Amino acid sequence: MSADPETETQYGPRLAAYAARAERSRGRLHPEPPPAYRSEFQRDRDRIVHSTAFRRLKYKTQVFVSHEGDLFRNRLTHSLEVAQIARSSARALGLNEDLTEAIALSHDLGHTPFGHAGQHALNQCMRDRGGFEHNLQSLRIVDLLEQRYAGFDGLNLTFETREGILKHCSQENARRLGPVAERFLCGGQPSLEAQLTNVADEVAYNNHDIDDGLRAGLLTMDQLRAVELFRERHDQVRALYPGLDDRRVQHETVRRMIDALVSDLIVTSRTAILDAGMNDPEAVRREPEPLIRFSPEMAHQNRELKRFLRQNLYHHHRVYRMTVKARRIVHDLFSAFMEDRQLLPEHFQAHAKRLSASDEHGFARGIADYIAGMTDRHAIREHHRIFDLRTLI
Repeated sequence: MSADPETETQYGPRLAAYAARAERSRGRLHPEPPPAYRSEFQRDRDRIVHSTAFRRLKYKTQVFVSHEGDLFRNRLTHSLEVAQIARSSARALGLNEDLTEAIALSHDLGHTPFGHAGQHALNQCMRDRGGFEHNLQSLRIVDLLEQRYAGFDGLNLTFETREGILKHCSQENARRLGPVAERFLCGGQPSLEAQLTNVADEVAYNNHDIDDGLRAGLLTMDQLRAVELFRERHDQVRALYPGLDDRRVQHETVRRMIDALVSDLIVTSRTAILDAGMNDPEAVRREPEPLIRFSPEMAHQNRELKRFLRQNLYHHHRVYRMTVKARRIVHDLFSAFMEDRQLLPEHFQAHAKRLSASDEHGFARGIADYIAGMTDRHAIREHHRIFDLRTLI
């Protein structure tokens, strides 16, 4: 699959005809002069890396809360791993690596403390007030909540990066968001770069959750041998390295699982793109189904892995206990701030007040912005300060 030589830019490798191009971007919410020494998508990536929300990901849960150990994944390391898988795959497919990386690094910016447990709790708190969803919150952060630039709120990212952040969206929210969510109303697909990042996210968290689950002692390699994708690679490693210690067997097996998934993804996606006759990034958007995909056999093995992790890791009693505590912390904080607004920091009181001027649920949304932006330890500290009577300061 050769790239069209006319699509080579000064900012990176040659692009295939169906790849997104920075010079053809649909632009930004607030027009800006073009950057002098980087592409528009490189500018997006750089703004994301320098954002406050990106730094906070270091102390936000992937599966294990940050204080449970220094070597477990967090949202920051997960985002970097997604970016690595996605960018390598993008190069193999002739896609725009800079756009792919920007989407990968920003896709989890809106996650609450305590991962999916925190999101579920905050969504319950906001159930009658517009709800809460981390993809929408990620877009809200880059469009509004980051306060770094003199000329605009947010990071003012390109349409293509913002579209890639928005993986899921209800029709009600899509109507409110406008062009960036148009596909949720009219059908069609996002860019191939966005599709690729979505699958890379799944590859990263499934396989690295195995790594963390084994490290924590919640999973064993004997258990994992029930999963075909693991068993085949585990057998390969044992045959090639019969005396290897268990820790290195674990890492070597997971590495080979990722390689198998990504290799299958590249080969299958390349075939799907060629079979569809893609020669323009806009043609991608008219496709009824994503073109970035696994083969049927690999998709089956990947689903088997996801089922295993759901049953044996995410529902493990130790993870569940932390989930219950996390939900309680989020519920307690939300209720306390709603009952007594002066418990909020002054700048968030002002933020929530501004939102309430144009939205009947604006104050609640401001509280949700505050809680969603917390790291795990910040949320635990706030709960302790407000509810522990022994803490008077």
